[in-house]
Amino acid sequence: MLDVCLLGTSGMMPLPGRWLTALMTRYNGSSLLIDCGEGTQIAIKEKGWSVHSIDIICITHFHGDHISGLPGLLLSMGNSDRTKPVYMVGPAGLKKVVDCLRVIAPELPYELKFIELNEAEHEIELCGYTIRAFQVNHNIPCYGYSLIIKRGGKFYPEKAKENNIPIKYWNLLQKGETVEDDGKIYTPEMVLGPERKGIKLTYCTDSRPTNSIIENAKNADLFICEGMYGEKDKDIKAKEYKHMTFCEAAKIAKKAQVKELWLTHYSPSLVRPEDFINEAKRIFTNTKAGRDRKSVTLKFEDDGED
Repeated sequence: MLDVCLLGTSGMMPLPGRWLTALMTRYNGSSLLIDCGEGTQIAIKEKGWSVHSIDIICITHFHGDHISGLPGLLLSMGNSDRTKPVYMVGPAGLKKVVDCLRVIAPELPYELKFIELNEAEHEIELCGYTIRAFQVNHNIPCYGYSLIIKRGGKFYPEKAKENNIPIKYWNLLQKGETVEDDGKIYTPEMVLGPERKGIKLTYCTDSRPTNSIIENAKNADLFICEGMYGEKDKDIKAKEYKHMTFCEAAKIAKKAQVKELWLTHYSPSLVRPEDFINEAKRIFTNTKAGRDRKSVTLKFEDDGED
């Protein structure tokens, strides 16, 4: 299962009671953070989660409301006795930007490992997560992210016995490893059924509607998408600044056939986003107004098997 927390929902500037947009997930002891605006580490504390377990930080783009909280967060992680490397994923130029921010955080007790994105789509395997990064349509290079937790096939002991596989190798094969013993090769397919449906979360902010979002959010269990504007008279402004309205996000959710949509990254002028949710819900019924620390645990589908 995947724990999900929308740490903050504000765009452009933090407001009293509303931190800048950031998302944190936890899976199998490893935490992942998408974006780190001002106040993100406070939001993590308010949630009751720890910065120590953050193994991966994904950055959508290099606007201040998405990255300005990074130096303080990195320092707090160091003060929590973090020594393991931290992976940083983001658009090309990420290392240069982070190095500039680290002028006020030059000494860290752990290594930063950078993965810079320079293609339309990337797939990265880290810490049990499959991370799919995809370009969106903002006024500077910007990426959305799908986080996928894969689920292997069911283990069948009878298959292992039929293939005369020693019991000592069953656990390794269940974990997807191939084993060689005395000239014989044992593969996971010899003991497992077909791969089962995993968990998929797609996160996108700061973009106009684009096909890349629809394709990458396809069948997501949870789609978290910016809704910068909820008011009916903001369409022109959304197009000018390359953001999205509530209704545009809802149309994407409907086309992508996601299970649930959370809106986020609200304009500072949008004080009560829930007042404007009804029109979006008419387009996609399972639309919800995100709020700070809104959380859910996404679980594997029950296929009726152990």
